[in-house]
Amino acid sequence: MKADKAIATYRRMRAQPLWRLLASNTGPTVIGLLQAHLYENDRSLPASIFHERIARDLEELRAQGEDFPQTAQAYVAGWLADGYLERRFPTGTSEEEYELSTAAVEAIRFVSGLEQPHSAATESRLTLVIEALARLAEDTDTDKFRRIDRLMAEQARIDKEIDAIQKGQMRVLPHATALERSREIIALADDLAGDFRRVRDQFDQLNRDLRERIMDNDGNRGDVLDSLFAGIDLISESDAGRTFSAFWRLLTDPEQAATLDQALENIMSREFVGQLEAKERRFLLRLTRTLLEQGGMVHEVLQTFARSLKHFVQSREYLEQRRLNHLLKDAQRAALALKDEVRATETLQYTLALTSSRLRSLSQWVLHDPSLQALPGQMAEGDAPPIDLESVGELVAQSEIDFRTLKAHVRAVLEQRPQASIADVLEQFPAAQGLGSVVGLLALGSRHGFKADHSETVGWVGGDDERRSARIPKIFFLRERANELV
Repeated sequence: MKADKAIATYRRMRAQPLWRLLASNTGPTVIGLLQAHLYENDRSLPASIFHERIARDLEELRAQGEDFPQTAQAYVAGWLADGYLERRFPTGTSEEEYELSTAAVEAIRFVSGLEQPHSAATESRLTLVIEALARLAEDTDTDKFRRIDRLMAEQARIDKEIDAIQKGQMRVLPHATALERSREIIALADDLAGDFRRVRDQFDQLNRDLRERIMDNDGNRGDVLDSLFAGIDLISESDAGRTFSAFWRLLTDPEQAATLDQALENIMSREFVGQLEAKERRFLLRLTRTLLEQGGMVHEVLQTFARSLKHFVQSREYLEQRRLNHLLKDAQRAALALKDEVRATETLQYTLALTSSRLRSLSQWVLHDPSLQALPGQMAEGDAPPIDLESVGELVAQSEIDFRTLKAHVRAVLEQRPQASIADVLEQFPAAQGLGSVVGLLALGSRHGFKADHSETVGWVGGDDERRSARIPKIFFLRERANELV
């Protein structure tokens, strides 16, 4: 790229939110606040909660002598206008929610990368590149003899490895290599989850582009209109739509999901995982839920845009929009024609008739609720409420559970391994109080452990000497938090 072209490109990028946030004098504070509240734990927050948390942090900053004279609401409004935040009103919620813009997410990831540089020249990353290239070469080869030869060689390698394992010569990955590979997977998965926000922006832009093409087409029919009238879902059929749909099918495939859950559960039981940082283990434990939440949000946006675009055309709403667009352009042309004849401050001898309806406040309008005039229906029988961790807490409050002994058992297990689930604890220390011990461990786990996305089966012997079992949420106790169990 020539220097003048590069300079022009960078000047254009300098005016965009990402660069402005990084170059802002208050950038470190803004990035820190946004990272703490909308990146690390929560990806979106209701407006009231977000304002409250920002106000609390601003009070702490003022107590340290920093100058933040405005209210939290004013700063949040400024960040919204600057493009650091986005505001949405999800269906079924009572208030709007805030989330980071793509620019803010990239700024946080860029700054975090500067704080903890991640070496790209690792054995794991090189292995991934080599395996991907080899797989691409194999999958694009049209010579059936070469493909059969490669499969035969692979089969021979597998047979040789099975034979070696049967002879007791099993090769286990060293801890250092396993840790390096784990961190590569975490970095790759984090990038994947973070890019969902960018994919949603692409759909948003595609939706606007298609509507503009419909509006700007003055003919009876355009390509976009013809396609939509023919029933073609243009957003889903776009490159981004096809790519994401394929990804979503893979993510929601029961077999693939079961493989992912099983692999995560197996990895979390390995000893080397204890050397990962707590936030890295937490990321792995929540990986499935994070991918489904972020991917589900994009999937819902894709479906919503496709439906709204189809409705926009089928309801002929675009014709009214096109008429208004023409009227606005006519008005602009007329204004341009008169700009040299009429001064901007000149009083026009024209009275604009306003509508007879005077709107003072939105609150003066009350929505009509048809159900208020309808006869009451028969009351349906409700389902039994599920027992969750809050219910467990109430059971604990009403029972006499030997928490001292249970804590000692958990600490004893954590001395032998970096983390342990409730089933692991009960395996070494059977439930002396039967169901009470299980409930007690669940109560301890809800306060001092990390909850995984899946469940596990635990067993105990009841007071009637009958063996019983139950499926409970899988909660891990961690060695670095063992002091909390004193």
